[in-house]
Amino acid sequence: MGAERKWLLTLFSAAFLSLIILLFSSISAFSFSKPFPSIVQVGSHYPPAFAYYIWGGRGDCDRIFRLLLAVYHPRNRYLLHLTVEVSEEERRRLSGLVKSVASIRAFGNVDVLGKPDRLTYMGSTNIATTLRAAAILLRLDSGWNWFITLTAMDYPLLTQDDLSHVFSSVRRDLNFIDHTSDLGWKELQRFQPIVVDPAIYLARRSQIFHATEKRKTPDAFKAFTGSPWVTLSRSFLEFCILGWDNLPRTMLMYFTNVILSQEGYFHSVICNSPEFKNTTVNNDLRYMIWDSPPRMEPHFLNVSDFDQMVQSGAAFARQFAKDDPVLNLIDEKILKRGLNRPSPGAWCSGRRSWWMDPCSQWGDVNIMKPGPQAKKFEESITNLLDDWTSQSNQCK
Repeated sequence: MGAERKWLLTLFSAAFLSLIILLFSSISAFSFSKPFPSIVQVGSHYPPAFAYYIWGGRGDCDRIFRLLLAVYHPRNRYLLHLTVEVSEEERRRLSGLVKSVASIRAFGNVDVLGKPDRLTYMGSTNIATTLRAAAILLRLDSGWNWFITLTAMDYPLLTQDDLSHVFSSVRRDLNFIDHTSDLGWKELQRFQPIVVDPAIYLARRSQIFHATEKRKTPDAFKAFTGSPWVTLSRSFLEFCILGWDNLPRTMLMYFTNVILSQEGYFHSVICNSPEFKNTTVNNDLRYMIWDSPPRMEPHFLNVSDFDQMVQSGAAFARQFAKDDPVLNLIDEKILKRGLNRPSPGAWCSGRRSWWMDPCSQWGDVNIMKPGPQAKKFEESITNLLDDWTSQSNQCK
């Protein structure tokens, strides 16, 4: 009798263990290996999609991954770039972090640049890497509508559902680019000096150097300057990279020898192009606090700036120190994002809990559910478009 009871107990234990394994296998398969039930739909009848180019340098792996999760949506496309001075170990770590996210594995819409570029912030290699990123994203994906540049020191002030919802009512050929033809002090200090970026031809790290002579301000075209942070339409980038007009290439040759060419290249190309000069909305959609006169970079933002950031109606803010507490506040109050999880949107169908990522399960990725921050952003965009319609803010 004792042996029979022991045999039954062993059989029950084995059956119970098999049931537990089967149950967890089913949960795992449902949560992480389930084929997505909806296909990303693109076109004028669907919400717009965005192509993000996000870059950083040595030690920025975790910051870039956090920023990626903060702006992630299955409808968008992402290219991540750790510059050439970053170790291969850090680059592999970033790739591993990206692959650890179930939705990113399923939708396959995030790429890490495998052959990194050498980048000199003050030199022309900065604009060269941005053009390369745009070319890659154009080739990888035919469905995105706007190209957005971010660095590891940036962070969003709204969800991707908010952004896509508001941009659904925006003409898809418009370009959000802060610009002016009033060069002011930049004419003497930025446009007339001739500089060379050694990163174009040297393998080792080096700073730009100045020629002894200066050159006249261009008169064959009108020079423009402005913020290096841009949101550009697909059609304009195709004009810059694939277009038959020689204007973008002529401008590129000129700006190769301009200090901080990223503050003038796109601005001058678009405002000298008859086809695109009337598509410029004069704003970079960023919240920043500058000195007066401005220095090279804006102030670092912190918790004391949070309320002002929220009320600004901007889409993004810069610059933030690594792991500053204000980022946690943005995650909690605006993005509703958990640690190492994508910002949830209408596409996430999983239950929110401490142990489960709601975005490890998903439904229709083509629907948007805007939150409270969308209203602020919509007011900001409406005001900008009113200025654009009056033509008071275009290429002047």
